[in-house]
Amino acid sequence: IVEIRSVRVGVVAIKSVHTGFYLAMNRKGKLYGTREYNPNCKFKERIEENGYNTYASLRWRHEGRQMFLALNGKGAPRQGGKTRRQHLSTHFLPILVS
Repeated sequence: IVEIRSVRVGVVAIKSVHTGFYLAMNRKGKLYGTREYNPNCKFKERIEENGYNTYASLRWRHEGRQMFLALNGKGAPRQGGKTRRQHLSTHFLPILVS
């Protein structure tokens, strides 16, 4: 379970409820967790036409293209430079948990 916090309009930070770590992406597009909130933790949130959300690194780009948060079929993170907005692996459906 993760908590999606709004940083400013269209920009979010993603934090694990269990561990308290923030999700971050480095310049190579690798996802990692950090206890300290920093500029690598900011993601641009976009609601797609199909109702799903995509999250792109606000700070880093790969060859001019956005790097997206994505998971493969086994739930492991994908390298940011190999992701595109159209890939289904980048589409997430946030659900409210109380």
